[in-house]
Amino acid sequence: MTTSTRTPTTRHAHAARTPTGHLNPRLTAATTGRVLRQLRHDHRTIAMLLVLPSLLLGLLYLLWKDVPTLPGQPGIFDRVGLTMLGILPFVVMFLVTSIAMLRERTSGTLERLLTTPLARMDLLLGYGAAFGLAAAAQALVTVTIAITVYDLDVTGSIWLVVLIAVVDAVLGVALGLLASAFARTEFQAVQFMPVVVLPQVFLCGLLVPVDQMAGWLQAISHVLPLTYAVDALQEVGRSASPTNAMWVDIAVVAGAALLALALAAGTLRRRTS
Repeated sequence: MTTSTRTPTTRHAHAARTPTGHLNPRLTAATTGRVLRQLRHDHRTIAMLLVLPSLLLGLLYLLWKDVPTLPGQPGIFDRVGLTMLGILPFVVMFLVTSIAMLRERTSGTLERLLTTPLARMDLLLGYGAAFGLAAAAQALVTVTIAITVYDLDVTGSIWLVVLIAVVDAVLGVALGLLASAFARTEFQAVQFMPVVVLPQVFLCGLLVPVDQMAGWLQAISHVLPLTYAVDALQEVGRSASPTNAMWVDIAVVAGAALLALALAAGTLRRRTS
């Protein structure tokens, strides 16, 4: 009797410890599939992901399409619109991901998942992969509409613009997952927008070139990943062929996304408070 009562307890304890163990690609893929199925049935979220960035970009196009520019100089929309192709996916994916993960917490789904052999990083990579695929679809739609409908003129390759937009959106996903760990309600998740997102938008070089900022603002800008995404897009806008600076910028943004995912895994609590 003693052996029969201890064995299940030992197995249960082992299963409880498994989530912090090695990654399991099959569990990661299963998480990705589950999140994608949830997204497929959430029509408002799909509209926000695929339609909202294009509509906001169209608003900028209407504002600046008739503004005169100097001969030989790119139009205002060509300069700002290209930059917004990196900023809009970042902002939208941060908001959607942080709220989606918070719903998992408040509904108890996250707590149940973490009692299975699913590792924390499996869970977050699954979310990252699912929203990364959504980000790829978002980037393709937004860039296609920007070029065909809004006549956005890009010197470099369009596929590089799509790549940068996707990497930047994945950064938004990773930071959204990280921010959700510190929020208890959806309202609190939204409150992280002015803390995490807006400073990066203000200091990324969109409003004022980074090299024209005060020295201490430049120092802050250089540690914010969105600055490198904007710089990569500006490189594509200036050069017909890929540059080393562009690849370095992309690597920095991707590295920041991986770091944010790792930090999110470390802050993922087993129990909801």
